[in-house]
Amino acid sequence: MRLACYSVDGGPDRVGVVDGDAVYGLEGMRSISDQISSASFPSRSSAGVPLSDVVLRAPIPRPDMNVICLGRNYREHADEMMRAGRDRQESPAFFTKAVTSVIGPADAIPFIPSLSTQLDWEVELAVVIGTMARNVSRNEALAHVFGYMVLNDVSARDLQYGHGGQFFYGKSLDGSCPTGPWIVTADEIPDPQTLALRLRINGETKQESSTALMILDVAAIVETLSRAMTLLPGQIIATGTPPGVGYARNPPEFLRPGDMMESEIEGIGTLANRVTSS
Repeated sequence: MRLACYSVDGGPDRVGVVDGDAVYGLEGMRSISDQISSASFPSRSSAGVPLSDVVLRAPIPRPDMNVICLGRNYREHADEMMRAGRDRQESPAFFTKAVTSVIGPADAIPFIPSLSTQLDWEVELAVVIGTMARNVSRNEALAHVFGYMVLNDVSARDLQYGHGGQFFYGKSLDGSCPTGPWIVTADEIPDPQTLALRLRINGETKQESSTALMILDVAAIVETLSRAMTLLPGQIIATGTPPGVGYARNPPEFLRPGDMMESEIEGIGTLANRVTSS
């Protein structure tokens, strides 16, 4: 099932089920977060609205918690960052992105040159927790996952590495976390380690890999995090990006106003976010 947050003709945000080329509203459901916490599934409206007539929002427009992220969770990405002058990390790093960074699948990414001129791309599989997880085993971990979506961990590299190497500041700019285009429920993705990831800038492929190449897979991520903290329903976890980021290219490449960034994951969908001057 694909759960979307959307609006029609400038109206209020709604929650619906995407089926084919249409979205069907869910009766009485105010947000996908409500659905994640609900034990029952509401009925859907009989009349669908064509996807071409709606504006898709971030599936969870304002998360209750920062997005938890993994850094260098693909070995080849860790290697390319080391070649670009960053220290090797023997294990993936955890950090967070502010809730105010989250935007929708077609929203603009602000480019503010007085703040950063080194915006970079990172396509990632995002996990949405469905039931509270505390100290769960690897075998139990996936049972706590509600679903999956596409996420891009847009990173201001000059800020990321200009403040003591603390990721949070350079990763949390407003508009730096496109998500969506919807949440695909976990029953439709029984094995999240078999998905192809791709990222294109202005139609040119920059990243292409598979979730099979993660260092920590989804089950290990949930297990590891839940040992130290309670994962609550609605928590978004970004699982890391494969190689091909702009910072590690020779010469480095960064996003510029007018660029179209497409982030795609097999079985889920595609984000299409344009960079705009602010």
